[in-house]
Amino acid sequence: MMVPDAHLLIVDDDERIRGLLQKFLVRNGFLVSVARDAAQARRILSGLEFDLIVLDVMMPGEDGVTLTRELRKKMATPILLLTARGEAANRIEGLEAGADDYLVKPFEPKELLLRINAILRRVPVAKAAEPVRQFLHMGAVRYDLDRGEMWRGEVPVRLTATEAALMRIFAAQPGVPLSREKLVADQSEDAAQERAVDVQITRLRRKIEEDPKVPRYLQTVRGEGYMLQPD
Repeated sequence: MMVPDAHLLIVDDDERIRGLLQKFLVRNGFLVSVARDAAQARRILSGLEFDLIVLDVMMPGEDGVTLTRELRKKMATPILLLTARGEAANRIEGLEAGADDYLVKPFEPKELLLRINAILRRVPVAKAAEPVRQFLHMGAVRYDLDRGEMWRGEVPVRLTATEAALMRIFAAQPGVPLSREKLVADQSEDAAQERAVDVQITRLRRKIEEDPKVPRYLQTVRGEGYMLQPD
């Protein structure tokens, strides 16, 4: 049984694995954000709350076990560790750091799905009774992730349908460069074509940035596309 509308964070330095896991879990009804390393995961977690974190152990820089240990000092979000190391000592180390479960690579996607659902079923359902509104902050502008609304102070900022669709895509992966192809593919069939994305980005910057000509939050990443970098 799937927990409805659960929001997962996938942290893995392998872009191919991140993409495969994201597509598989989205097909199975989850909301999914991704991070390429511990540093990016920390930035995302500073502004968003998740129902579960799927975390690779073997990452360059800060590894998954160390990140788990640090996260446990300030949050109780369930953590499922993924690793190529299946020895008992490695599993014990991960569980002692605060992980809720441990899955050894390679694994069947269905097993991952079963493990995730098993963990989520153990989380008290009372949590959903008092939902916490989640916002991304960009200077004087804030974006309500639940409602898809943008505000500048107390004044609502009107978004067109295409701008709203772009913001939903960017907000799901803050700090991640997204190509024009990706931005078009994730929208509905009647959304703007790839050649019009630049125009939509320009209009969106006018609503977000203090100086749209020198964007601080909706950045251009040379050779990769665009990236939303909230405070």
